[in-house]
Amino acid sequence: MKKVVIGILAHVDAGKTTLSEGLLYMSGKIGKLGRVDNKDAYLDTYQLEKARGITIFSKQAVFETGGIQITLLDTPGHVDFSAEMERTLKVLDYAILVISGADGVQGHTKTLWRLLDLYNIPVFIFVNKMDQSGTDKDNLMKELKKQFSDGCIEFGQVKTESFYEQLAMCHESMLETFLETGHIETLEIKKAVKERRVFPCIFGSALKLEGIDELMHCIAHYVTIPSYPDVFGAKVFKITRDDQGNRLTHLKVTGGKLKVKDILTNDHWEGKVNQIRIYSGEKFEAVNEIGAGSVCAVAGISKARPGEGLGIEKASYTSILEPVLSYQMILPEGCDPRAMLPKLRQIEEEEPELHIVWDEQLQEIQVRIMGEVQIEILQSLIENRFGIKVALDTGGIVYKETIANIVEGVGHFEPLRHYAEVHLLLEPGEPGSGLVFESKCSEDILGKSWQRLVLHHLEEKTHKGVLTGSEITDMRITLVSGKAHHKHTEGGDFREATWRAVRQGLMEAQSVLLEPYYSFQLELPEKMVGRAMTDIDKINGTCEISHSDGEMAVLVGKAPVSGMRNYQKEVVAYTKGKGRLFCSLKGYEPCHNDHELIESIGYDPDRDTNNPTSSVFCAQGAGFIVEWDEVKEYMHLESYFQEKEDLWEETSKNQGVYTEERFISTEEIDEIINKTFYTNQGKKSVWKTHKTAGESYYKPVNQVNTSVERTMKEEYLLVDGYNIIHAWPELKELADENMEGARMKLMDILSNYQGVRKCKIILVFDAYRVQGHGEGTMDYHNIHLVYTREAQTADQYIERFAYDNNKKYNISVATSDGLQQIIVRGQGCLLLSARELKVEIEETNERIRQENQKMQEINKNYLGDTIPQASKQQMEEIIKATVKPQKK
Repeated sequence: MKKVVIGILAHVDAGKTTLSEGLLYMSGKIGKLGRVDNKDAYLDTYQLEKARGITIFSKQAVFETGGIQITLLDTPGHVDFSAEMERTLKVLDYAILVISGADGVQGHTKTLWRLLDLYNIPVFIFVNKMDQSGTDKDNLMKELKKQFSDGCIEFGQVKTESFYEQLAMCHESMLETFLETGHIETLEIKKAVKERRVFPCIFGSALKLEGIDELMHCIAHYVTIPSYPDVFGAKVFKITRDDQGNRLTHLKVTGGKLKVKDILTNDHWEGKVNQIRIYSGEKFEAVNEIGAGSVCAVAGISKARPGEGLGIEKASYTSILEPVLSYQMILPEGCDPRAMLPKLRQIEEEEPELHIVWDEQLQEIQVRIMGEVQIEILQSLIENRFGIKVALDTGGIVYKETIANIVEGVGHFEPLRHYAEVHLLLEPGEPGSGLVFESKCSEDILGKSWQRLVLHHLEEKTHKGVLTGSEITDMRITLVSGKAHHKHTEGGDFREATWRAVRQGLMEAQSVLLEPYYSFQLELPEKMVGRAMTDIDKINGTCEISHSDGEMAVLVGKAPVSGMRNYQKEVVAYTKGKGRLFCSLKGYEPCHNDHELIESIGYDPDRDTNNPTSSVFCAQGAGFIVEWDEVKEYMHLESYFQEKEDLWEETSKNQGVYTEERFISTEEIDEIINKTFYTNQGKKSVWKTHKTAGESYYKPVNQVNTSVERTMKEEYLLVDGYNIIHAWPELKELADENMEGARMKLMDILSNYQGVRKCKIILVFDAYRVQGHGEGTMDYHNIHLVYTREAQTADQYIERFAYDNNKKYNISVATSDGLQQIIVRGQGCLLLSARELKVEIEETNERIRQENQKMQEINKNYLGDTIPQASKQQMEEIIKATVKPQKK
């Protein structure tokens, strides 16, 4: 049977669970409608869910419609349980996004939309509660198009010409079809929905079962059934425990089949499938085999984690949403925190967003959560499962740290009969990128197995920053060098060296304290907007009015979580219950009061014995401690930066030779190519083999005629910047005093030259000695500038450009580097030496000067030559009358 997995998402109270009940009822899956307020909803099975009337854990139900088996995954709507929802997104084929017709697009709804876009999930939109007074379909459609996409189109309407016109505007292929035939086929619409170009919208009331038939019909007609490979693969997205305490691994099979007694393996564990369960609500069906496209729970796997991939499926651990509040767990008297910790780890497996942290120094358990509603859930889980009542303190904010510059961290661990040294490059990452680990270390320096071990040690630990001891984030950490001893090195040595290298680098770096920010939407009476904007400003937030109808206004903006935590209560108080605040996590940004926080926290990195910044060296048979600021004086390997500096100095010396012209003639280059590049091809030269008519017109660069083929292509001139600067005496003299001045002068010269030559000029400068530099491009007037990335010279950039584009463009290269001339000539490019380029520019400038002089002489007109004779006489008389005679 055709199978598809669909998730249902919404802002809290939009009617998501009610819609789920309606879908199950209308499909015949259940014979009686449950209701949230009656506490008998089919998918709200947990006691707290029934008590609070909200979905806390994602649930699954299986039903059929239109010949398709749909696995429906109902997700939490409350922002505190967003992480549970996000884990479910990773196994969805499609999503139903529920919008409250009475409230429109709310703050958390926008977060859901961004996540659906990020995970590239096609979306059906159900606008609920249209039976309530004040709802306006036309206004809601305008809001959906404005907030989400112009591809939001109502599908509940009759297929009119207007419907097809809206579809046609979503993609060129549909526009062509519509213009030719006047309508668009279902197959094309299905493709557009799958590619997230079209988002079908259905309006109705889930409570009254209005619009549900239309939604099911829309899904049946416009979903594309996924195809899967024959080789086994699966994604793990959730861990739970049943009433008997059996651990269940929830997964989606994405390839092949899964059978009972199969052995599943991962890099770190192996387990046997004892049972396969297909759940619908609280009930499940045990099966012996399950195929691709199905979602199931597997018993018998004890070590799987959410986000892991099995078989051919890759892991996907990264989550966008994360906890921002931290609480100390207060245990009852006589309860040993160390004995409690393993029990809490079970709950953490099921709810990874409940980060359980053991603080060794304080000997206390800390819990990191998304919001305060989770506190009640956590307390309930602990009491029900372990019979222990716990309390949580008032809580605080989860801060993080990053760096603002590039540094090299060095860690050395060499007590007697142990040895390891690690060099790490620490670079700032993009906001929200987390930690990225990689290796760029040569295996000639450090063996591959040791390199893998270093990367493993980087990943296995939560690394602390040096400002407040908070977790570090948004950094790229690269292994660039290392050393082992053939006899004395053990695996644990590299763990110590690696962790110390991170800390030593952080001590040298310019660290930045980060705090979490909320994106918020505040709805309140218009007359209270001033009060609200003043409040937001006081907590260092920013906002603007996004909508106002004369009575109510909507403010949108961002603000630190620390200032917004209790603001909902204030809003309710000063608006007398008319205001509503919706918050969703935006991400981490630099802390607005970092100096104050750093001082109040009082973290001393040098005294953190669990995260040492120092290194251990050995002398005369005994190990000794070297503090972080002296490690580089004792280290055994050369600094990564020093290696780069040496390479730069060597390159600079080579560039200095450019003052002596080293240009090779075209004939010499062809001769070199004949003797080298084509030696093994059984022919003397490609230039002397049979040529096409166009190729036979090829002439050396110093001849006037060019081929017909070349004149039809766009012209490019690539200039090796530092090569030219060192080759032109006036520029080299200037560069000795001020390299930036020499660069600017060359840029101006080439800019003027381009105005006459009218070709594309790319001026390339080496930037490979700049650590962490990515390739940078910019325009300077009418020419293009390129600064090469780290470890890429201008020569390499020009050679790559010539190789990639020599068939598309007429490419000339200006350089006096003999080796580079050979390479680019081999690509069929024309050549200019630095001297020839200078001569050509000077001749061009001289021609321009002569032309300007001629034009001035031709156009030299005087006023007296152009006015009538009578007027001329009148002006002369006026001049005589006004000019006083000089006294003798």
